[in-house]
Amino acid sequence: MSDRLLLADADSAVDALTFARRASLLAEDAVRLQASGGVLAMTAAPLAPKGLGDSTPTVLGMRTLHADPELVCDVVVTASTLAASDDDRRALVLPATGLAPAWAGISAPRGGWADRPDLDAATLAAKAQHGIAQVAETVPTDAGEDVVRAVRARVWGENDDDLAGLPLGVAFAAFALGFISGAEPVRVRVSGPWTRLSLSRGHVLVRGPLATGLTAVRRTGTHA
Repeated sequence: MSDRLLLADADSAVDALTFARRASLLAEDAVRLQASGGVLAMTAAPLAPKGLGDSTPTVLGMRTLHADPELVCDVVVTASTLAASDDDRRALVLPATGLAPAWAGISAPRGGWADRPDLDAATLAAKAQHGIAQVAETVPTDAGEDVVRAVRARVWGENDDDLAGLPLGVAFAAFALGFISGAEPVRVRVSGPWTRLSLSRGHVLVRGPLATGLTAVRRTGTHA
């Protein structure tokens, strides 16, 4: 793995560090770095399940930046360890080792996106703040990690009619990663089971809803 990421300019490098810092404050202190063709895509998981039985939805946040045309990579690193270079304001220093979180193995399609009615950034902000308050009010004092995760899964996994039936966690992702900067339409597009919300500062991606419960039993073999 290269020990540096070379961005297109110093502003892009600062932008990348800002995204990494916000990602480091989330439950998953990790960021995926994918670069090719002069573009760096940075992806974090504000929400992701840990292990079987965890119903937390997988909600990804992505920001794209201009990078050196020769930069090619696909690696996941601890977000809090990404640092500025001392000798080149365009460069970021990578940690010595990478990560392999489960969510990084999930990739949204590159094409086939179809438009759906827009949402409003103000709605995302209000829903995120409501959910944050609900989590804070519900989590008992001195609660363990399992209890906290169960509450977060229930709150952020709830589908919301004001968000086109998407889980409330999409609002949390946009808010936590700093994508909401004011009043703007939020473009909504779908491709297969994926939905993407696009704001001027970044994208939120979610896959689902997932089927729950038992499927119908199908008969097999020869029957009279």
